[in-house]
Amino acid sequence: MAYSGELISIGVAFSWTATALLSEFGSKRLGNLTLNVLRMALALLFSLVLFGVVTGSLLPPGASVEAAGWMLLSGIVGYVIGDYCLFQCYIIIGSRFGQLFMTLAPLSAALTAWVALGQQMSPMSVVAMFVTLFGIGISVLGRGEHHKVSLKLPLNGVLFAIGAAVCQGVGLVLSKIGMDHYEATASMPEWLVPFSANFYRCIAGIIGFGLLLYFRDGFAPLREAMHDRKGLTAATATTIFGPFVGVGFSLMAVQYTAAGIASTLMAMTPIIILLPSYWLFHEKITWRAVVGAIISVVGVSLFFLA
Repeated sequence: MAYSGELISIGVAFSWTATALLSEFGSKRLGNLTLNVLRMALALLFSLVLFGVVTGSLLPPGASVEAAGWMLLSGIVGYVIGDYCLFQCYIIIGSRFGQLFMTLAPLSAALTAWVALGQQMSPMSVVAMFVTLFGIGISVLGRGEHHKVSLKLPLNGVLFAIGAAVCQGVGLVLSKIGMDHYEATASMPEWLVPFSANFYRCIAGIIGFGLLLYFRDGFAPLREAMHDRKGLTAATATTIFGPFVGVGFSLMAVQYTAAGIASTLMAMTPIIILLPSYWLFHEKITWRAVVGAIISVVGVSLFFLA
């Protein structure tokens, strides 16, 4: 199917929009590290069920030692370091500026793919990427103008935000390298490879977040969360749209298109979330948000002309 990677990437952006909305409630109720440990554990459980139904085996087939190694590294970079930086930048400079800096992720992915994989982007694709990022930036800066936010951002918050964006882009490319080392088997259909790859990323994620939680607060918050029905419901829903479906399909996207293009289209979440935020949280939609959305749509259309 033509442009399947691009279409999958857009679908991932919608999935991550749902994740962002659900995570806002879950992280406030359970705590960021506790929520992430639960998300990783549930993603592993969902993956085992998926493998059992499709292949008849609980463990994913087809992953060589090299593939598993690259995916574990991707999980450390993308999940543990990246998400930790993202949550810290939210605390220091707020989610609005955090999302703005996350638009650097496509540039990180494209640069990493160019260095590590030799992937080339056409001139039109480069233009489309920058147009889309420009529109996203305008939209994010136009949101939440009723809040008083200082333009003098703390340096540590900016560094955490940049670190999160860089880790997301690098993690995506590391996943691409890992999937290239997968071995074809009769029991492993091509569409299942990204979910198998994400299985190893989640293993790295649960170990990393588990250690961070243990050394910061111990496991008491996790034990308390197991008795919180609303918190567990939020964690389950967040897992379905995030580490399981969202990330699984994001890895599938890079199988069919360049990592820079896939990452750029997935970065449209700040645009898509405008209307749901208005409905759920009554956030004002400004003219800058509308103009930014239009520019982003133009940028996306340019990808299909590349």
